Formats: sequence, structure tokens, C-alpha cells
Amino acid sequence: MTITIEYPETILSALHLSQEDFAAEFRMLAAVKLFELGRISSGRAAELAGIPRVVFLHRLGDYGVPIIDLTREELEQDFANA
Repeated sequence: MTITIEYPETILSALHLSQEDFAAEFRMLAAVKLFELGRISSGRAAELAGIPRVVFLHRLGDYGVPIIDLTREELEQDFANA
């Protein structure tokens, strides 16, 4: 599937990106945000970003997104189950 997004051409020069690099960055940003919101799995997010899952998981830190985001209660339950 293809999505077309209109943007000012000045954004490319402001970001110092080619069209291809901007598209890849946009896909990564969308994938990271959807994963962060819990809307898609890391596997699906990696697929959206066009990179292997392991690479996606490693790059989450670049965006300040934890790989695992457990609540205190979930962490305590996991600890109790260990």
C-alpha cells in the first residue's frame, strides 16, 4: 500500500535529507509511535519501518521509547511470579 503525504519542499533542505531518506525517517517515526502507543507489535512496526525487528528494537532508544514498558503493578507481578 502507498500513502502520499504532501509537505513543503523546504522541509528536505531544513532536515538535510533526500526524498528517500525523508520517507525512510517518516516510516520509522510512524512505526515507533504506533509501537509506543501499543497499537502494533514490534514485528509489525519493524515491517512498517522496513528494517529487521532486532534493528527496530535497538533503534527505539534513539527515540526515547523503551522496548518493554511495564507498569509498576506488572513489574511487581512478574517479580512475584519469578
